[in-house]
Amino acid sequence: MSNLSKEILDAFLPEKEIISISELVSGHINDTYLVKPREGQQYIIQRINNAVFKDVPGLIRNKTLVSKHLHKKMSGSSQEIIERSVLTFLPSTSGSYFFKDKNGDFWNGMIYIDNSQTFEIVTDASIAYEGGKLFGEFLNLTEDFNASELIEVIPQFHDMSFRFSQFEASLIDASEQRLFLSAHLIKRVKGLKKEMHILQDLKEKGKIRLRVTHNDTKISNALFDMQGKGLCVIDTDTIMPGIIHYDFGDAIRTICNTAAEDEKDLDRVNFNGEFYEAYRKGFLEKMNTSISDLEKQYLPLGAKTMIFIMGIRFLTDYLNGDKYYKINYPEHNLVRAKNQFKLIESFEEEMGIVS
Repeated sequence: MSNLSKEILDAFLPEKEIISISELVSGHINDTYLVKPREGQQYIIQRINNAVFKDVPGLIRNKTLVSKHLHKKMSGSSQEIIERSVLTFLPSTSGSYFFKDKNGDFWNGMIYIDNSQTFEIVTDASIAYEGGKLFGEFLNLTEDFNASELIEVIPQFHDMSFRFSQFEASLIDASEQRLFLSAHLIKRVKGLKKEMHILQDLKEKGKIRLRVTHNDTKISNALFDMQGKGLCVIDTDTIMPGIIHYDFGDAIRTICNTAAEDEKDLDRVNFNGEFYEAYRKGFLEKMNTSISDLEKQYLPLGAKTMIFIMGIRFLTDYLNGDKYYKINYPEHNLVRAKNQFKLIESFEEEMGIVS
């Protein structure tokens, strides 16, 4: 039926008669399958890519701990509502929440949330608003979870000093042609260095506290019902300690770009202020009192910072000879970097910010 062996199915769904298995191809890292038994609800069985994630048991522990916490916070609701609002992970027959197969691959399982949909892009402010509510509620409900219990799934993922050290190292070995073609972007990166360290400095000084963060808040990781109302935050593999500006900013970066991330025509790359305000409104409605005045003050900088991080990562990879991101043509990463820095310019104009 698929690459799912009977061994894997039996680890999570013993004694279930499976009538169909279909692969879901929306993700870029893991292998995900929808499994339908003859009777009862459907399930998701997923292979976690241990070439990308180095500590898969720790990753699965992160997301199951947070999921259990969310279940407890919603204990006043019916089981049906909880299972449609929070990911519900399946224990394996060994009692753990993962199964390691004979090839050394790690698998986990969860209940499938039916009658739902995702969006790859936002075309209506109502979707941005609902997305803001979903991710805001996720942060609000995990506000009292001790983030120190979580491992750092991707070390230094949003560490600005680390990103700048990578960038500066790339300048040493880059070809003269690549340095020439990206000279204006290199100048822009250097000019933003001080501003782009503000949030990290506040975090390191303890002025903005660490909390549970999702760290991959693109709109496709928000699940909606068929009427377009927010249901559930999904794809929680990257849950780890962070600051709310990472989650807010990454959502804004992906929701508010009027063009694709690798659009060559920069005239088409603009920041959608309407979607920003819609997302911000929903986000703050659900954050309630769990966001401090200082955290709220720096939300716009969170958006700019997350756009910048992607820009510097694309530029660094271009200067390094395209070793990290897959490319379709020689200047693909340069185009991506230009795209992000154009988005920063449009963001500054829309928000009335001068860097």
